[in-house]
This record gives sequence, C-alpha cells and structure tokens, in this order.
Amino acid sequence: MPEPEVPNSEEPEGLSHSFLPYVGPLLFLVGIFFVNFLSRVILSPLMPTVVGDLKIGHDEAGAFIFLITLGYCVGLFFSGFVSSRFKHRRTIILSSFAIGGALFLIGATRHLWGIRFGLFFFGLAAGIYFPSGISTLTSLVSQRHWGKAIAIHELAPNLGFVIAPILAEVLLRWCSWQGILIIIGVASLMSGTVFALWGKGGDFSGEAPNLRTLKSLLKEPSLLLMMFFFSLGVGASLGVYSMLPLYLVSEKGMDQTLANTLLAISRISPLITAFLAGWMTDRLGVKKTLKIVFLTAGLATAMIGIVSVPWIIPVIFLQPILAMAFFPVAFAALARIGSPHLKNVAVSLTVPLGFLIGGGVGTAGLGLAGEAKLFFLGFIVFGGLIFGGGGLVKYLKLADEKR
Repeated sequence: MPEPEVPNSEEPEGLSHSFLPYVGPLLFLVGIFFVNFLSRVILSPLMPTVVGDLKIGHDEAGAFIFLITLGYCVGLFFSGFVSSRFKHRRTIILSSFAIGGALFLIGATRHLWGIRFGLFFFGLAAGIYFPSGISTLTSLVSQRHWGKAIAIHELAPNLGFVIAPILAEVLLRWCSWQGILIIIGVASLMSGTVFALWGKGGDFSGEAPNLRTLKSLLKEPSLLLMMFFFSLGVGASLGVYSMLPLYLVSEKGMDQTLANTLLAISRISPLITAFLAGWMTDRLGVKKTLKIVFLTAGLATAMIGIVSVPWIIPVIFLQPILAMAFFPVAFAALARIGSPHLKNVAVSLTVPLGFLIGGGVGTAGLGLAGEAKLFFLGFIVFGGLIFGGGGLVKYLKLADEKR
C-alpha cells in the first residue's frame, strides 16, 4: 500500500505565515480533484439513460460502477510505484490526461467490452491522483494551515455530488450520455494542461509500497473491524448515491429529471455534516458517536426500500446527512488504532478496501437485486447491514478511548 509521505515537522523556507498566498496554487489542485471526482460520479445520474440506450439490466449497471471502483482501488494501491518513478507532479498530470483518454474511449465505443475496459482504465487513472495530490498540497502549504488547505481540497468531492446530477440534466438536453463523458474528458485534459503550465509543487518522488508493514497492521483486530466499517460507510454514501437515480426511475416511477434534482439538492445539507459529527465526537466519544451513526444511517437506508412516493422524498434528504457523518468519526477512530508510525499506512489500506467493498461490491449487489425485481429488498438488506455495524462498535479497541 502506498505510504503517504509524512512531511518534515520543520517549516520549509519560503512558506508564508498567512494562508492567503497559498489559495492560488491550492485552487489548481482543487480544480483537478473536482474534475477527477465529477467524472467518477457523473455516471450515477446518467444511469437510467445508459440502461435504456445500451439495453442492459440493472445488474450490468451495478457492474459498471464496480469496474470504476475496482480500477480506482488498484490505482490507489499502486500509486506509490508511479509517483516514485515519475514524481508527484507528473503523476497528477498523468492522472488527468489518462482520465481524459479513458472517457474518450468510453464515449467513442458502443461495444460493452470496450465500455467495461474503459471504465476500469478510467478508475485506474483516477486512483493514482489522491496520494500525490495530498503530498503536493502539504508541500505547498505551511503546516499550520494544513487543516484549512485540506478542508478546501475536500470541497471538490462534496461539490461533485451536488453538481453531477444538475450537469447531467442540463447536458442531456443537448447531447448523449457518451457526449457528456467526452465533455468531461476534455475538461480533464484541460485541467492537466493548466496544472502542467502554471501549477506549482509536487516536484519530488513518492514512496513505493512497503508490504512489510502489512504484517504489523494485520495483527490489529480493530483495524480489520475498521475495514469492515469503512465498507459500510462508503456503501451508505457512495453506494446508495450510485444506484438511487435508477431505483427512483425504474421502481418508483419517478421522472428522471425530478430524481436527479432531488439527488442534487439532497447533497447540499451534508456539506455541514462533518462539523456536526466532529462536535458529537468531542462530546460523546468516538465509539458512541460511531454507533449512533450506524444505527440511524442504517434505518434511513432501509427506509428507502420500504416507503413509497411521496414519503420517500424526506428519506432521500435525511439519508445522506446521516451517512456522511460517518467519515469524520471514522478517521478519528483510525487515528487511535495501531502504532503512531503506521497510522498513514493504516489509512491508505483501509480506505481503498472500503471503496472496493462498499462502493463496488455493494453497488453491484444493489444492481443484482434490481435485476431480480427486488430493488427495494436490496436497500433494506443494505440498511440492515449498516444498522448491524452499530452492534460491532463495542469490539473496537481504541487508544485513549474513555467513553
């Protein structure tokens, strides 16, 4: 697993004490990350159109999302090899160009195997960005401003969740779903070119994966439990997001435009969830907060499969608020597991597996349920698994956990 570099605690010379000078260089990375994430989630609001155009089943639709997630996890796993050879700056540029090429491939072919290959290659290209992006960010910004810088960087995926359904509905009026992917591919090529010409930072090498650290990590039962928890958390957020438009259109008879509009608006409130989850963690403790998140998010996810229109609309708004509360408390829990020098490796191991299982296998499972005319049951079972995670929290062993 690639080990994100732990920058020197001493401030590099030339870094300003004010945050303002860092905003410009930081925005280059935010723009690249936004296009990266937008390209990964745009297929979800397009899925009803994709299913109708390609005449595929719900199981194949879920498999499309799984291929993206699988490629992303493989790219994340091997990103250290790429950045150790090409340096972080070139890795970021390579990721942007490769994403553009993959989206062009998907947009140009009508053959399912060509689309499948393009989706996997696209996920692979997207996966190599994140470790290099974070390493470049922390090298550009003074350590005292890392919190603000990372918070700005993390606006990209949150905005991507909101903008993807809106962009899909607007562009579908003018072009096909494949045309939309080509447009985003052009945006990725442009973002990579702009960074290559005017972006700063990242002119240093990464570290190739050190598999010897896995032995120490896998001796931690709590880390293995956190891998399962991350699978549930990613499934509750990205997994549900990926298949919800198709479910609303095909099973609930909702208009596609209305479904995508609800999907976009429902992702606005979770932007503040991180702050509320952080406050709860400080007040109640990590384990108690994590248990509350699993129980409430599990119930809300199951309700998607139980209630009918129009009662499903408030559930659509409530579920992502509860699901997105998982990540702040989960990272706080990870920080309390294992030896200090292995914490970064623990994160880089846990997150990809969570995406693969929760965002990939879980999404494919929902697709299989939909193909069997049991879409509703898929959400109920998914919600039950998330709810069950609340009962396993007591087995977590966290350093300095008193409550």
